[in-house]
Amino acid sequence: MHASTHYLAFAVAYVRGALRDAVPADVDDAAVLARGAAAGLKLHRFKRTELARIRPVLGALRGFGVEALVDLGSGRGAFVWPLLEALPALRLVAVDLLPFRAKLFADVARGGLDRVAAVRADITRLPFADRSADAVTALEVLEHLPGDGPERAVREAMRVARTVVIASVPSHADDNPEHVQLFDGPRLERMFHAAGARRVTIEHVLNHIVVVATVATFATSGPA
Repeated sequence: MHASTHYLAFAVAYVRGALRDAVPADVDDAAVLARGAAAGLKLHRFKRTELARIRPVLGALRGFGVEALVDLGSGRGAFVWPLLEALPALRLVAVDLLPFRAKLFADVARGGLDRVAAVRADITRLPFADRSADAVTALEVLEHLPGDGPERAVREAMRVARTVVIASVPSHADDNPEHVQLFDGPRLERMFHAAGARRVTIEHVLNHIVVVATVATFATSGPA
């Protein structure tokens, strides 16, 4: 593994957290990763990927000065690691319903990355107080929710966020059987406005749509 191909710092934290006392504190990073590989840990989760839709997400997070973020449906961390690397002051709560997904982020936190926390929860019923995070992201997750799940998840995201909710979804049908919803700009605008957004901006980025929805109570002096 190399820093040009993987998010090494996060991978090291994961191994330390997952193996706990089996990795002495004085072992260097290369040895930590070797122990993780030997133990069968899935270090490919930390491989770098070039996702064009990360750029507008990062731009919005920077523009709104986000320091505390709740990320919905964090999965294996494909979006979490680049956000944490690019925003070194960011504190992030990773939310996922699947136990092994939540455990991934809990292990990273236990391994020394204390600005990450893990919560196992249904994203349509979030266990957070109103306006308890600067922002909420739902990146490549709404398309996985059946029925009115996307609308309910958006309402919860808008309830929890103080300033902005950022979402991304595929803009075209694909062959992923887990993608059970297809969105276009007008549907997304309706969903977010119905959930209380003050302003909704839609951007198309390489077969995906990125939504930036400002919370209605956010001061008008915020980013346009």
